[in-house]
Amino acid sequence: MYNIGDYVIHKKEVCKIVDIKNKYMKNKDYYVLESVSDNSLKLKVPVDSKYIRETITKDEVNNIINNMMNIEYLDVDDKNIESIYKDLLNNPTHENLIKIIKTTYLRNKNRIDAKRKISDKDKNYFEQAEKYLYTEFSVVLGKSFEETKQYVINEVEKLKINE
Repeated sequence: MYNIGDYVIHKKEVCKIVDIKNKYMKNKDYYVLESVSDNSLKLKVPVDSKYIRETITKDEVNNIINNMMNIEYLDVDDKNIESIYKDLLNNPTHENLIKIIKTTYLRNKNRIDAKRKISDKDKNYFEQAEKYLYTEFSVVLGKSFEETKQYVINEVEKLKINE
């Protein structure tokens, strides 16, 4: 069982446990969760919910960053890309979020290089994947969202140099 003040992931959202309601509904204990990215969002979730998991550790964050270069981007045609993005977001593992970020980044970079407008679809999925990944990383690392994003970029750049 988690404690008040702990950070957890509920489905895709990083949340802080702000209260625990004992025997709240049907004689079950519930967590009161507040979303980190939208503190007006409060959820009451049974303590035994299968949709809650603990955040990863600093070591796990660093392992994920060190492995980012090995995660492949998606090589899919435009017709099928949105359904694949949706599938990956519905199973938001760190690897799936990184696949979305890498794929959308490369697709938009190619569009910009070709002097074409970036895709709203790619932009939207890029922002969602970044939000879920970097929000969890930022809570674990004790940094702001922007500091975390810059930290990840810097670490990946170091890895590229050392290849």
